[in-house]
Amino acid sequence: MPPIDDIPQAARDVPLYSTGEDQPAWLRRTRSLRRFLGLAVLALAAGGLVAWYQTNGFSAVEFAQPFETMVNRSAVETDAGTGDAAPATSDRDVATQLAPSSRTLLNHRAYNEAPAEELVTLNANAAIRLRAAAASQYEEMAQAASRAGVRLVPLSGFRSQEEQETIFFSLKADRAQDAETRAEVSAPPGYSEHHTGYAVDIGDGNQSGTNLNTDFVDTRAYQWMEANAVRYGYELSFPPDNFQGVAFEPWHWRFVGDRTSLETFYSK
Repeated sequence: MPPIDDIPQAARDVPLYSTGEDQPAWLRRTRSLRRFLGLAVLALAAGGLVAWYQTNGFSAVEFAQPFETMVNRSAVETDAGTGDAAPATSDRDVATQLAPSSRTLLNHRAYNEAPAEELVTLNANAAIRLRAAAASQYEEMAQAASRAGVRLVPLSGFRSQEEQETIFFSLKADRAQDAETRAEVSAPPGYSEHHTGYAVDIGDGNQSGTNLNTDFVDTRAYQWMEANAVRYGYELSFPPDNFQGVAFEPWHWRFVGDRTSLETFYSK
């Protein structure tokens, strides 16, 4: 007795995976129908997603808020030491955590104090110290100015945070200034360029009455500095209408003549 075989004769003669014209018509129609049904299902699914999206009122902005999501998540994270819920964090706070060097207070940037071992005294005044590179270039600059008949006088160099605290808060109280007004002419402690050991206040030895005030702009010392300071790596910290909103200080100059000093003031 021959083996039972329920495959029709026509189908037995066609290879299992054959393609093209040698396929039977009924097989080609089946595959076409499957493709059509697949496309129809995809279209229906896409339409349903759009309808759900519109019904629930979501906007494109709400689907593209990774930073805000991170901020919201940080608000519910708990403090590792106490287990208390952490307070809500602003965008600026998160940015500060990611880039501490970008911290600002009353438009002044935060700076670390220069290590004591990197500070040296200036020849003209042993009470004034700068970082070695800044001091060396200042001495050369003062000598060059002297040859041109200009007397540059260093008035202030490195200041610790404690010294800056006295200057900021004592004068603020004496002059009955609010914090924002005081910050226009003096940085809060921790936010002064003088902490870096790269900043120096300069006066004119022939016109001491202009020291630390805007009249210094009319002195030969300022005019010489404006034309020549860049040759020695120095630049004016707070020119007129500066982006920080600090009052114009023609006497306040900073050294940016090496990699470390440049990174101190321009890194983000």
